Amino acid sequence: MAQDFLPINGTDHIEFYVGNAKQSALFYQYAFGFQLVAYAGPETGVRDRASYVLRQNKITLVLTTSLQPDSEIADHVKKHGDGVKVLALWVDDATKSFQETTLRGAEPAFPPKVLKDEFGEVTVSAIKTYGETIHAFVERKKYNGPFLPGYKPRTSGVNIEPIGLKYVDHCVGNVELGKMNTWVDFYEKVMGFSLLVTFDDKDISTEYSALMSKVVSNGNGYIKFPINEPAQGKKKSQIEEYLDFYRGAGVQHIAIATDDIIHTVGELRKRGVEFLYVPETYYEDVMERVGSINESLEELKKLNILIDRDEEGYLLQIFTKPIQDRPTVFFEIIERNGAKSFGKGNFKALFESIEREQALRGNL
Repeated sequence: MAQDFLPINGTDHIEFYVGNAKQSALFYQYAFGFQLVAYAGPETGVRDRASYVLRQNKITLVLTTSLQPDSEIADHVKKHGDGVKVLALWVDDATKSFQETTLRGAEPAFPPKVLKDEFGEVTVSAIKTYGETIHAFVERKKYNGPFLPGYKPRTSGVNIEPIGLKYVDHCVGNVELGKMNTWVDFYEKVMGFSLLVTFDDKDISTEYSALMSKVVSNGNGYIKFPINEPAQGKKKSQIEEYLDFYRGAGVQHIAIATDDIIHTVGELRKRGVEFLYVPETYYEDVMERVGSINESLEELKKLNILIDRDEEGYLLQIFTKPIQDRPTVFFEIIERNGAKSFGKGNFKALFESIEREQALRGNL
């Protein structure tokens, strides 16, 4: 097997550019059970922005807002609304990662730089990907601080209960019509990923709309990026709606793993997180399709959790509604019981529920 020129240990963090980081941080703490662990802003010597770092198990979210009206961050929020700017990858060598990917055609976002503080040093570099999204490479083997140099430890004054979110399972990008294969090629050639699975418009369609999707994965399978593009349909697809409101390509959703989806989703619902609704008829024949599972079907039905099976096991999944006012970024909660796939058997039901929401917004 060819040497992996871009070994990745996992997702380091995901940074959102948002309109109001202080309020967003409270939302993720109260609703999703993240703990506040670090902060950077005027009080720490950073003059142009404020960033809150939130963590739950292996998931680290950074929420950054601009303190100036005319900055890259402010422009990003004005154009896209709250959205993902950085998908950061944890690597052993950020310099080599940058060299290997730019050598193969990646456009640099910024070259390797060493950040230092009393906790040690971190090397970071970054390349551009679809839309205005970037992949940062983070090398932190000589560091034991809370997040990155320049951030100070910070905890919340309130007691936050985690809800069992474990790690980032996959991150999905929406790209323009005709661009899916371009970006799949990018991940294969530039980052050494391989094509894991392809879904075409026969797999993911309803009477009205359709999408195409290909999933790429890195060597050890820790990083999986499905890439979606719209397909021809009678009406506007959810991908087109996203592209219209995000004003271009970007991260559509982040799938987060849990070991106990019934507990996790129960807590999210209790805390006011809204989910897409799938009608009760979905459950009438689901057991014939998926066979026996450990959970009670009644419990899953009550929480509106979907079930699918592949050759290796089954999975349980549910999708939130968009987490900001624009119909753009949302979250998926997923529990894998052996299954390695992405819930193909649920695509139609999901698509129909998204179309119902689109119709309410007048965007179908």
